[in-house]
Amino acid sequence: MTAIAQSGALDALEGALQAERQALLDNDVVALLASTEAKVRALRQAEAAPPDLAVADRISALRILNQANNVLLSRRRREVDWALRHMGRTESTGTYGANGYTGTRAQARQLAVV
Repeated sequence: MTAIAQSGALDALEGALQAERQALLDNDVVALLASTEAKVRALRQAEAAPPDLAVADRISALRILNQANNVLLSRRRREVDWALRHMGRTESTGTYGANGYTGTRAQARQLAVV
């Protein structure tokens, strides 16, 4: 991959990560899905050839941005899990069962005494 093509792939990745961050901050699910798709495309393009050592600092900065987005995403998931739990909805446990699928745990909650 040429240095120009690699720079373009990293530009695309940075744009996708910035869009992902904004979607997370705005709670915009449609934009989050679009930015995730763009991120995966940019990653595939960037991984097509080993990176040039000259862009190692930029790749490190993009890694940090991706980790920061992961923190935001984890926070959103905890918020959604909390809301679902307090609404008495079923909540994913986040663990895998013996069959290889994630388990669900039904949580019934009385919202009023009858």
